[in-house]
Amino acid sequence: MAWEFVSLQQGIDQAGSAVDLLWKPGAPPWKPPIVEDEYAGWGAEQAAWRTEVTVSDLSYHMSDTFLRGPDAARLLSDVSANNIPGCAIGQAKQFVPVSYNGNLITDGILLRDGEESFVLSGVPGAQNWVAYHAKSGGYDVEIETDPDRSFTPGDPRLFRLQVQGPAALAVVEKAFGGPLPTTKFFHTTEVELAGARFRALRHGMAGQPGYEFIGSYADHDAVKDALFAAGAEFGISHVGALSYATNGIESGWIPTPTPAIFTDPELAEYRAQLGLFTYEGQNPLYGSFYSDDITDYYTSPWELGYGRSVSLDHDFIGRDALIAAKNGPLRTKVTLELDASEALGAPGDYLNNYGRQRIEVDGTLVGTTFQAGRIAPLDRVLALSLIAEEYATPGTRVEVVWGDHPGHGTASDADLGLPRIGATVQPAPYNEFARTAYRKD
Repeated sequence: MAWEFVSLQQGIDQAGSAVDLLWKPGAPPWKPPIVEDEYAGWGAEQAAWRTEVTVSDLSYHMSDTFLRGPDAARLLSDVSANNIPGCAIGQAKQFVPVSYNGNLITDGILLRDGEESFVLSGVPGAQNWVAYHAKSGGYDVEIETDPDRSFTPGDPRLFRLQVQGPAALAVVEKAFGGPLPTTKFFHTTEVELAGARFRALRHGMAGQPGYEFIGSYADHDAVKDALFAAGAEFGISHVGALSYATNGIESGWIPTPTPAIFTDPELAEYRAQLGLFTYEGQNPLYGSFYSDDITDYYTSPWELGYGRSVSLDHDFIGRDALIAAKNGPLRTKVTLELDASEALGAPGDYLNNYGRQRIEVDGTLVGTTFQAGRIAPLDRVLALSLIAEEYATPGTRVEVVWGDHPGHGTASDADLGLPRIGATVQPAPYNEFARTAYRKD
């Protein structure tokens, strides 16, 4: 039987609304494919990247879109708030595409690897946006996408191996026979190891310094083995899928926001050509916060802390709306520290949850969580959240309503008898190094 294409718009129409399509109470939390869930145990792995050194294999969970051609830079500039002409060869940027309403499509990491060539990596939402406009706008650019390996057989095109932790630079120096060339944060340098040439991106997660090595997957095993051999004397650990999924919480990075594409009439054609079984059509919504209006799940780049990546000196889709949104009202990104006496149950409880949980003060909704995770070395559950500005001062007390709303047909503010967990507002990033010094080099 021939496969029949079903569009995102058809899926929305059949479900009744975008929220009805995406609402999936009890959805399992995301974790990277291919890599083992645990190697030394998720708690021990969380401890290792803050006290020793770890290797995270990121080769399988990212989609990569390769752009080549004389119009590549112009295309990326037209569809994002980034300063593309100011991006040097070898430099990476947080890619910030916005819809006509000024809200985020999704983010990504954009690496310029040549005068007319770029690689856009991450969840495929931003990549789908770029590819659509490349075709519909008639740009002179070739685009090729290598999807993540969640459902795609075979090896990926690129390997990504991240070394992080207090001993990361010592391990790198031993592996390469000396320190790497001085490299600014989010810039790359070409390196060689185990007979392979590839890029070293100055990067890290969870507030720890390190490098992300990116190269041809044919060299994956040799490079990975060399890094582990160099790290043996430093107690190097392999990061599993469960712990890796929590490592952005302390760094303040809110993952996988809902793309702002579902109701805008200007995007009817986009939704009609986008498949239902894409990131946009399958990224689930769940949690105690529920709204029938999908726009209540959208996020602004200003709220997510992407202001440093926004350049308003060029015309791009959504520019006027993005400017208008800057002066609010906007929510503030914070970290909630859930009361340990209420949130710490069995070892796996609250390990990782992407639900939009209600944040309340005196029974009034003031914000939502975006990702909550148990951080074993701190013996705490932290929740990256967006909250009304007047409640964003560190030390403010709030309550998190924990659980799943049943969805359409039940009032959004219905008392469902869900647990209420006390929490204290803390800064985002929660990690002090990530908050104060991470990007200064």
